[in-house]
Parts: sequence; structure tokens; C-alpha cells
Amino acid sequence: MAFKGGDRVLIVSCEDDPRAKGRTGRIVDEVPPGPLTAGRWTVHRVGPLIGTVLCHTHELRRA
Repeated sequence: MAFKGGDRVLIVSCEDDPRAKGRTGRIVDEVPPGPLTAGRWTVHRVGPLIGTVLCHTHELRRA
């Protein structure tokens, strides 16, 4: 499943920060993730105490 910048997603799990599980956020990336992020999508606006997180495609669902 491909996402695009601005898509709202539900974080099903998050290896980067487990506190993000069950929260929603927005995809930052305008292009599919590459080697710089180890193939993970950049998600922000997850919560006031959780910064931007990196999540694999299988850890995200469209919200």
C-alpha cells in the first residue's frame, strides 16, 4: 500500500516508538521511503508528547 504526503493514517504498531500504537498521524513523505529512513514512512502529529515517528508500511492503515 502506498501513501502520499498528507494522508491520515492509523498506527497499528510502531517499532520506532511503541507509544504511538493506536494513534493517528499524517504522512510527511512526498515520495515512497528509501534507504535514508530504512524504508519507513515519516508520520507526524501523532500526539503532544510523541514526536515524529518512522513506521514501516505494514505498521500503518489508512484512517
